[in-house]
Amino acid sequence: MEALMDIGRFFVNPLLYIALLAAILLGYFRVKKERKLFRTRIVWGWREFGHLLKDGILYALIFSVLFSAIGLTVSLEWLVALSLVSALIVISGIYYLASFAYLALGAIGLGWLLANYGWTIPFGLFDFGGYAAAWNWLLPVALITGAMVFLEGRLVARRGEEASSPRLEKTSRGLTAVFYKAKRLWLIPLLLVVPGDLLDAYLPYWPQFTIGSSSFSFILFPAVIGFQSKARKSLPVHLYPKLGNQIWVLGLAIIVLALFAYLWEPMALIALVAGAAGRAGISLFSLLNENKGNHAVAPQATGVMIVDVLADSPAEKMGLVRGEIIRKVNGLTVTNETELYEAIQINAAHCRLEVLDHNKEIRLRQHVIFRHDHYRLGLIVV
Repeated sequence: MEALMDIGRFFVNPLLYIALLAAILLGYFRVKKERKLFRTRIVWGWREFGHLLKDGILYALIFSVLFSAIGLTVSLEWLVALSLVSALIVISGIYYLASFAYLALGAIGLGWLLANYGWTIPFGLFDFGGYAAAWNWLLPVALITGAMVFLEGRLVARRGEEASSPRLEKTSRGLTAVFYKAKRLWLIPLLLVVPGDLLDAYLPYWPQFTIGSSSFSFILFPAVIGFQSKARKSLPVHLYPKLGNQIWVLGLAIIVLALFAYLWEPMALIALVAGAAGRAGISLFSLLNENKGNHAVAPQATGVMIVDVLADSPAEKMGLVRGEIIRKVNGLTVTNETELYEAIQINAAHCRLEVLDHNKEIRLRQHVIFRHDHYRLGLIVV
């Protein structure tokens, strides 16, 4: 019964509904932009909502069991501050700042500001006045943050490429080129342990359990992870696995630094600050690197470059992917979109393509297509 009550209270946190609405709006605005630029949506508009919980649910289960098993307890006040900071970032839409490395440290900073200046935020049932930082709960916060940054890296490496959507821009020579904008939000339901005496002050009827002379309670918390990035110099399929690997290594580094707090307590705070600084460094380096040099997807003299492939289309079934170059169609050399479509209509039975892949190797693809129905191929090209 107590477990059911804990799960039920998960649905009381406004952050849950803010995240759900944000995921829906992400898909809506992505599709709207794609229709404006390419006259069609590239991927189903509910993709962001469908993957909001799905992508991280296994990690959420593993982390919940692990955190509880090793006895990590977090302050209720920190969870309240984390909800506020997370909700603010999600509502703002600035997902560059939605890494858990920033959210966790931001929650600590918010709590300290409120307590230091005597400010309060009314919530109806209680007034939140912040808290004084204490070493005994900063260590669990740092360990949880490291785990969540590790998870962020894994999600970026696996899902970053599919989360990216093409955008058009002009090159220095006036040509139309493409960059890819990735923006994604993930919801990670974590079962966390908080000291029971903290809940007594706000929610005296919350179910508790006792270990020795101390009482504790479980809270199912809707943690969020946001990601935003731009791929211009590199193709998303190459950039995001590399970027994700850097992030999850940073997560492990945060955990290692935090463990030194058992020897010297301030190391927990140092780990959190270093984690936020490291995450900022990864983002800044990637942004600067992607904004210099030529576009990975731009008009090519050797053929027609693929910007994207529509979901469930013949092009997808043929295995065509972003960044490949179509050199010949039905035996004819093509150098622009018009020549591509004209060549497709030559053969009413089959569409035969000669494609230059990412490794600059030639491969052949073919598919049945109908005359005058070239749009059925499902290609967006530049």
